[in-house]
Amino acid sequence: MQVPASTFDAVRDYYGTVLQNRHDLKTNACCSADALPPHVRAVLAEIDDEILDRFYGCGSPIPLGIEGCTVLDLGCGTGRDAFVAARLVGPEGYVIGVDMTKEQLAVAHRHIDSQTARFGYPTPNVEFRQGYIEDLRGAGIEDDSIDVVISNCVINLSPDKPAVFDEIFRVLRPGGELYFSDIFADRRVPEAVANDPVLYGECLGGALYEEDFRRLLRDLGCLDYRVTAHSPITVEDPELAHRVGNIGFHSVTVRAFKLPDLVEDRCEDYGQVAYYEGTIPGVPHRFVLDDHHVFETGRPVLVCGNTAAMLEATRLAPHFRIAGDRSIHYGAFDCALAATRSGETTAGTCC
Repeated sequence: MQVPASTFDAVRDYYGTVLQNRHDLKTNACCSADALPPHVRAVLAEIDDEILDRFYGCGSPIPLGIEGCTVLDLGCGTGRDAFVAARLVGPEGYVIGVDMTKEQLAVAHRHIDSQTARFGYPTPNVEFRQGYIEDLRGAGIEDDSIDVVISNCVINLSPDKPAVFDEIFRVLRPGGELYFSDIFADRRVPEAVANDPVLYGECLGGALYEEDFRRLLRDLGCLDYRVTAHSPITVEDPELAHRVGNIGFHSVTVRAFKLPDLVEDRCEDYGQVAYYEGTIPGVPHRFVLDDHHVFETGRPVLVCGNTAAMLEATRLAPHFRIAGDRSIHYGAFDCALAATRSGETTAGTCC
């Protein structure tokens, strides 16, 4: 897809010069008020104010248990999430932030040394590169080199989303994880909204239609993704609200794994049971995989083949014990059983 340079220029200008801080936003799409998880909130107290003031995000896409991982932050901006991830991966891990806006990156660059000292690390474990998320080769990101890709309300700004996701699954290692927050729409956004420079800059004009997103991942071989958070977006400005009409926008946090040979397009029952060992730092009593899979430490939970793969063929494997394999198939998996077992309601992509 040939993307007009004007599209990149408009986004770069909006985030480089029009917005001076988060208070300049006209909607809550790129500055969600969702409660931050404890492991992120604790680290934010160690992040310099300038980084926080000029950061725009719609969620908190930084998963638990990333110690020692190599993390890639797409559209890192001033580096808030990249620095949080750098703290969580520890001195043995590494974080790369990629962004196309030099004004945002300038903020991130000038805080590397101070944040490294504040974390108590001997050398920086984070770097920032100017580049496009549609072309990660141009930013020097190699095939199968990344453990976790994160992104916070940025992919909606891309005019070539298939290229973005194709690049994500190229750079992820087998078993690697995509964990991102973004704006989704309940229908395809009409051209009048998509071409509105303010609505596009506010993360609404380029919002992903949920079903098109599902199809896009399917075509890349990712047949099952999970939702971890979902909240409505409000448009308080009357003029902007009139322009968007009845479109429903939501901030959604999604996790997906690079498991093309293990995940099926439906949840299938192989009689498998998962046990959480309680060993992920910060969550000794329970681990939340998605909006309907909550694992209490030591308690057996019936899981479909897809969920079992997500737990035993990824970085989560040391923290789980899976009883059973795929040698016997028992038909379609009833997700209501797992949801009832964990005390949650059934939702998300699984079934």
